[in-house]
Amino acid sequence: MAKKVGVTLSERVVTGLVVDHKLDGELRYFPEEHDDEYALVEMPAEGIVEVLRGQVKAAAGGAGDIAAVGVGVPGLVRHGIVEEAPNLPQLKGTRMTEMLTAALRSEGIMAPVTIANDADAFAAGIAATTGRLDAVVRVWTLGVGIGYGRYPATDGVWEGGHTVVTLDDKENYCGCGGRGHLEGIMGHRAMRLRFLDMEPEEVFDAAKKGDTRCSDFKKLWHKALAAATASSIHLRGPGKFYLAGFNVRFVDMAMLNEYLHQMVKMSPLQSYSIEVVKDAQETRVIGAAVSAPITTSP
Repeated sequence: MAKKVGVTLSERVVTGLVVDHKLDGELRYFPEEHDDEYALVEMPAEGIVEVLRGQVKAAAGGAGDIAAVGVGVPGLVRHGIVEEAPNLPQLKGTRMTEMLTAALRSEGIMAPVTIANDADAFAAGIAATTGRLDAVVRVWTLGVGIGYGRYPATDGVWEGGHTVVTLDDKENYCGCGGRGHLEGIMGHRAMRLRFLDMEPEEVFDAAKKGDTRCSDFKKLWHKALAAATASSIHLRGPGKFYLAGFNVRFVDMAMLNEYLHQMVKMSPLQSYSIEVVKDAQETRVIGAAVSAPITTSP
């Protein structure tokens, strides 16, 4: 039975021991209190690696047969290096695999370390928990930003939240500064910038009541997600798409499917489906572990 440690890094570090694609025991959190949301933002990269070292050691529980350690990190991750991390900017340029491997070896943990994009790790978790490890799984995470994850992971950048979905020059609300991006329409931060007088939930409530400005934005919001999904279908083919994150509450599935149907007309590409899934930390931790292949440490 392969034992792995899975870790997700976002507002908090969440860690767990995973055995054969299932959580073994309780999840561990740092910081323990959820309201200490700035603890990691204010911590230097070296400090975060030290936290990861301690949490992995605790999750392993002294077991000497840990086969791999997988860590899901927000941002652009390639070859073990965090090349960009808008939500944790101190991680930009961090050679995370190298640093965490060295830190764990100082604790006697010789397991290979894999660093993955957190959305890709989430997609792997969905695949593992829904029995779809033999299928392609894609997931949109609708939160402060917009994440795009794919399982099995393939080489590439895959910053799907920055898919261009409009040519309108006024659409410049994306946190990266780019124009016309999906995240610039759907991201929670972007919506708050667009509607300075209303919170996102108020916007969608007003749309239900017939407010023209808010109704028009609701349509734009769904068209943007449909456009990005249609682009993925046209590039990678149809399949199962999942939606998760705290803003899935705004999704009108009938509206989304109608717009998507208007955009995907080739009959061989129409065998897609969309499903809302709970954004559970357990799924993310399992996915981080699944994303870590078992290799022989040098």
